[in-house]
Amino acid sequence: MERKTSNGGEHVNPAYDSNLDEPPMYQDTNFSYGDHRTVRPSVVSAFGHDTLDRVPNIDFYRNQGSVSGHRAVRPSLQDLHDVFQKNGEISVPETVQDDGEGSCGTPTDDLESAVPINTSGAVKFGWIKGVLVRCMLNIWGVMLFIRLSWVFGQSGWGLGIVVIALSCVVTVITGLSMSAICTNGVVRGGGAYYLISRSLGPEFGGSIGLIFAFANALAVAMYVVGFAETVVDLLKEYNSLMTDPINDIRIVGCITVVLLLGISLAGMEWEAKAQIVLLIILLVAIVNVFVGTVIPATDTKKSQGFFGYNSKIFMENFPPSFRHGESFFSVFAIFFPAATGILAGANISGDLRDPQAAIPKGTLLAIVITGITYLGVALCVSATVVRDATGNITEAINSTLICDGSAACELGYDFSSCADMPCKYGLMNNFQVMTMVSGFGPLIIAGTFSATLSSALASLVSAPKVFQALCKDNIYTALHFFAKGVGKNNEPIRGYVLTFIISVAFILIGDLNAIAPIISNFFLASYALINFSCFHASYAKSPGWRPAYKYYNMWLSLLGALLCCIVMFVINWWAALLTYAIEILLYIYVVVKKPDVNWGSSTQAVTFVSAVSNALSLTGVDDHVKNFRPQILALTGSARTRPALIDLANSFTKTYGLCLACEVFVGPRSEALEEMNSGMERNQLWLRKKNRKAFYAAVTCEDFREGTESLLQASGLGRMKPNTLMIGFKRNWRTAGTEGVQNYVGILHDAFDFEYGAVMLRMNEGLDVSHIVEAEDEMLKAEKEQRALDKEMMMNGGKSKGLFRKSRNSSQQVLTTRVSVCAPPPPQVAKMNEKLVETSMQFKKKQPEGTIDVWWLFDDGGLTLLLPYILTTRKKWKDSKLRIFIAGQPGQSEKDKQEMKTLLHKFRINCTDINVIDDIHIQPHPDSLRKLDEMIKPFRLHEGSKNYAEAEAMKKEHPWKISDEELSSFEEKTNFQVRLNEVLQENSKSANLIIVSMPIARKGAVSDYLYMAWLDVLTRDLPPTLLIRGNHKSVLTFYS
Repeated sequence: MERKTSNGGEHVNPAYDSNLDEPPMYQDTNFSYGDHRTVRPSVVSAFGHDTLDRVPNIDFYRNQGSVSGHRAVRPSLQDLHDVFQKNGEISVPETVQDDGEGSCGTPTDDLESAVPINTSGAVKFGWIKGVLVRCMLNIWGVMLFIRLSWVFGQSGWGLGIVVIALSCVVTVITGLSMSAICTNGVVRGGGAYYLISRSLGPEFGGSIGLIFAFANALAVAMYVVGFAETVVDLLKEYNSLMTDPINDIRIVGCITVVLLLGISLAGMEWEAKAQIVLLIILLVAIVNVFVGTVIPATDTKKSQGFFGYNSKIFMENFPPSFRHGESFFSVFAIFFPAATGILAGANISGDLRDPQAAIPKGTLLAIVITGITYLGVALCVSATVVRDATGNITEAINSTLICDGSAACELGYDFSSCADMPCKYGLMNNFQVMTMVSGFGPLIIAGTFSATLSSALASLVSAPKVFQALCKDNIYTALHFFAKGVGKNNEPIRGYVLTFIISVAFILIGDLNAIAPIISNFFLASYALINFSCFHASYAKSPGWRPAYKYYNMWLSLLGALLCCIVMFVINWWAALLTYAIEILLYIYVVVKKPDVNWGSSTQAVTFVSAVSNALSLTGVDDHVKNFRPQILALTGSARTRPALIDLANSFTKTYGLCLACEVFVGPRSEALEEMNSGMERNQLWLRKKNRKAFYAAVTCEDFREGTESLLQASGLGRMKPNTLMIGFKRNWRTAGTEGVQNYVGILHDAFDFEYGAVMLRMNEGLDVSHIVEAEDEMLKAEKEQRALDKEMMMNGGKSKGLFRKSRNSSQQVLTTRVSVCAPPPPQVAKMNEKLVETSMQFKKKQPEGTIDVWWLFDDGGLTLLLPYILTTRKKWKDSKLRIFIAGQPGQSEKDKQEMKTLLHKFRINCTDINVIDDIHIQPHPDSLRKLDEMIKPFRLHEGSKNYAEAEAMKKEHPWKISDEELSSFEEKTNFQVRLNEVLQENSKSANLIIVSMPIARKGAVSDYLYMAWLDVLTRDLPPTLLIRGNHKSVLTFYS
């Protein structure tokens, strides 16, 4: 509950020579691993004088171990505030190096907090080569040359424009959202995963990151199979099949993916060069289409439906002509996957020189260029090619034939037979329309090769990069093996190999039509979360959300997220459901595992906003007895030192009420502050790790009672403030000294003054395990230091150097001292400690079958009955049944029992038995009274045998002692406590928990030592016992 500090715990920041009236001089600062750096003697500010203050600098705001440079250290507030009060010298290092641990001693696996790697000579791309080229290559897929003509043949160019526009709307909104997120801070490697995880947190990021990386791996197989199918079609045309079509696809596909892997492993520079070559081929192929449309059509091309630009053909192709069960949505579902390449640049964010500028500029420009290209090619083809053609030159008609009004007929060709039997040519029937229209057909085949290979290569690079970032964050600990990179660019070689294996496995299937919708849905799920991330961050209105890119709107981002979800079902409803199911399962897994990361996500911001909003709304609502719940302020000291107290308090509040684990640091504030501040985060972390649903709060004060009084008055927020004080029984009250006892009893008086209920827990073995915790900490420190020494020796072949060379002797001495301090205690002490530890864990375990005996002797508003009832609703206590004990008058036991039974029935509280104790008023056993006399003997005044003057003088000299007059005045109440213990021994010795109404000491009438004697004799030699006294305001009601 209280902790005293000494000079040994003081924050030491050596200052300057106190004789000199000038700013301090900095010392040389030693770093680990033998590094040594001389610090500047002083900082000359812009104000014309030397000062310890530093001017604003970017290095002060970096993370520890930032990959973009070391974090500089500004003087602490204590350095500036206390500098002229301390002697010595101040040592403030200019930079810090990451020690692999966060502020709370936990590993920091965040990419930004990773130890910097040597990036000299690493290949970094600008926005054109790194983002624009990759996105364009990924968006310009085989759809451009194979299926685009069919899409516009089915939907007509009117709805075809809608198809392309709607696709662009989704991708543009996603691009705007991504631009906002990218420009809201430094972007590291990981692409979509990094953006989502840093915005929405590890739960969303971890789930989408895994399926996004997997989708890219599958996309490699899909694009390579598309390439292989084109090659096999050419082999068929020239009768050059190696075996059969399916096996040829597998052979060509495996060879292709091996070559792509070789390019990827050669490094990002070679991969970028390959992408440039593929882009040039693709651009030539696209230009070839436009050139072909203005070249006069030959008779062969006319017979296949190509006539050159013609307004009649253009208008004839305007309305839709859906066939074979197709509809707008099915056609849209076929086209939209062509637009899913917008993350190709973001996926290699770690290889970009300035991802914040490159990703928005390159992605949005790529969407615009590719959208215009798709639209231009489609409209050119719609203006030059009819929907149906026979391919038969003899279909040319003479002037005497009456035309049916079709554009082909007016241009001299009769394709009316296509209405009765299928034709092979035209927009609707021929997937090689682009080859026919182009100026040079083989270039279209080369363009198809380029489109498939570039998309496959981009996916082959993206999957390992995203996967590596995910593994570095260690969200899935089993996958951390794949976090390691190689070379100057930190290439994920292991990820490349894994992607290669997955790709080959699916290539061997040979037909990926079944999983193509799943791939598209995985990508769309990523887009949906990117849009939602932007909306969520904007909605939270966190001061940290300050994107440099301003051309976004939170509601537009939400619309984009909804559109992505709708499109998922439009493409394939079962694939959408499967995607959601996988994402939800991964989300649940990450939530359960609770990765130890903190990225300042918008989820945290929204949670905070909601908490403040709800707290404010509660202030406008009056308290009602039906909504009363215990809100406990437990004086536990450090959260680890009284686990039984915090466990029982947590059982009362669980996740439904407020529980504060409080500590008072007693001593001069200058000495206690650092220990208190450093312990805040550590204690809260311990509570979270041990799943204790409580908050840790601490104050520093010169007096323990004053500190507790501050906690009682100031703890809580609005309606969410404690209403019940929970405290452990002071077992050492007879040896604690007068001040300690007065403070302890005074805390109870203060609690009643502030209208708190009071709960006191007594366990025979005690509650405080601080000495055991300290011993364990010392042992862990000794073991850690020994491991560090051993590691240093192994690294240097048995010879220590650097930091440990200087300190090895002292370290060995410290280690020996710690081990001797923590040496095994004597058997008797060890047995006591073992029993104490076992007892301290009692309320964390499931309670055995038994009873909770409630001795409801005084009506305190119902708290004495409500708390045990709450316990019976918890899983750990479900096998413990309530037994109620009340005091009754002799001869009226049945009447009293019936009245209590009626009251409990109205309260809807079930109990197994109601016992009326009608002999509680009789005189206690003489042996019990004798034990009480021996207990209070050292604290009695014994003024009865003195004359009046002497008695008054004794009272004045020892006002805290128990006077004979006081003992006589409260003889009946004292005897009642002794008798009550005897009755408890008779009836509740085997209970799991005993709950008794707490006696109240009247202020100014009952001395502190007499009151402590009451509490001691009442609860002595019993199972775990709770003394409860409500604030005498009703906490139970039988009204609806």
